[in-house]
Amino acid sequence: MDHPPRPDQPWAGLTVAQQAAYLDRIALPDPGAPSPEVLARLQLAHLRSVPFENLSIHLGEPVVLDPGALLEKIVTRRRGGFCYELNGTFAELLRSLGYRVKLLAGRVFGGERYGPPFDHLALQVELDEPWLVDVGFGRFSRGPLRIDERGQQPDPHGTFTLVPWCGTGELGVFMDGRPQYRLDHRPYALADFGPTCWWQTTSPESHFTRSTTCSMLTADGGRVTLSGSRLITTTEAGERIERTLADAEVLAAYRDLFGITLDRLPGRARQP
Repeated sequence: MDHPPRPDQPWAGLTVAQQAAYLDRIALPDPGAPSPEVLARLQLAHLRSVPFENLSIHLGEPVVLDPGALLEKIVTRRRGGFCYELNGTFAELLRSLGYRVKLLAGRVFGGERYGPPFDHLALQVELDEPWLVDVGFGRFSRGPLRIDERGQQPDPHGTFTLVPWCGTGELGVFMDGRPQYRLDHRPYALADFGPTCWWQTTSPESHFTRSTTCSMLTADGGRVTLSGSRLITTTEAGERIERTLADAEVLAAYRDLFGITLDRLPGRARQP
């Protein structure tokens, strides 16, 4: 794997070797030529291989929104990340495969109100029509969603609808009738998400700084999540099993369930 570029070097996109390593990371070595069907396979493979996690925050690791640094983390070190990292890196893979990709800024619905601009990063992929692709939102659609479709869009995880948002130019995204986030249609650069990413990783008001999470779609359509020391598994049918792990079990779960090998628990100081 090539080393990440220095800050004074422009990012030139994935090399052939980096593309091959990324496709190996998601166990899809030869996805095929760009098409809606291939895009769906890529999204599903990513969701099944790369966890949504915020462990860097609790391990004292910086979150650097630089494509080379993110590639080194997600592909070389086989870690995961949260939306800026996962969708930001996935965009580079898609571009290297011939897709036209825009980074979109979202505002996540927090239960009572929407968050600030750049609260979320999602992707718009242009093929025969524009598609919404998101591998960085935890439990969300398994496949791409039609951005211009105003009717219901069924997915194994629920029914999605995308509707214009109150004349603002934004797009409201709903799952089973519940708001998920609002999207700004304008394209942005990865660096534009830097200030909000910094806030998310440092502010005591950010839910990412309050607790650890690591979650991934399983091969059988369920989901496995490690929230602190609570291991939660759900089946595709919705059956949920939860148990609390001992410290040694937590480290083993990161390794065995998510492929993440840690030398200490997140949030614990490194031993001298």
